[in-house]
Amino acid sequence: MSRGELRSSARLGAVQALYQMEIAGKDLGDVIAEFQAHWLGQTVDDIEMKPAEAAFFTSLVEGVVRDQRTIDQSINASLVEGWPLTRIEAVLRAILRSGCFELLRRKDVPAKVVIREYGDIARAFYEGEEVGMVSAVLDRLAHQLRPGDF
Repeated sequence: MSRGELRSSARLGAVQALYQMEIAGKDLGDVIAEFQAHWLGQTVDDIEMKPAEAAFFTSLVEGVVRDQRTIDQSINASLVEGWPLTRIEAVLRAILRSGCFELLRRKDVPAKVVIREYGDIARAFYEGEEVGMVSAVLDRLAHQLRPGDF
């Protein structure tokens, strides 16, 4: 697998891990260990999970947890008034948080790649307007946080 494919899988895994942390209340160390040992590159319930770049996965999950206050403030400022992040479904929150983290802290990843990748992740979970919302919010954030990328 190419580095891009490994990172795409790491992003999907990070979104799933962040969701699990929020819903099940698992702590950071446990969820990272569980995903690396039992999910990433493994077969789960007869579904083969693609291999992922473990260090990138860990960077995303740890970074979102570490910077969550800043990330949530940035996302809230980019959402339509009256729709704070807390009113958005948990999977969408995880997608937006991970994407925002990359825009804030992973300058090695071009903003357009971040927007496309998380749009693809949204498509894996949703078929409706949620995909457009993810792309629009991340595009707004990218133009604010990384104007030099455009």
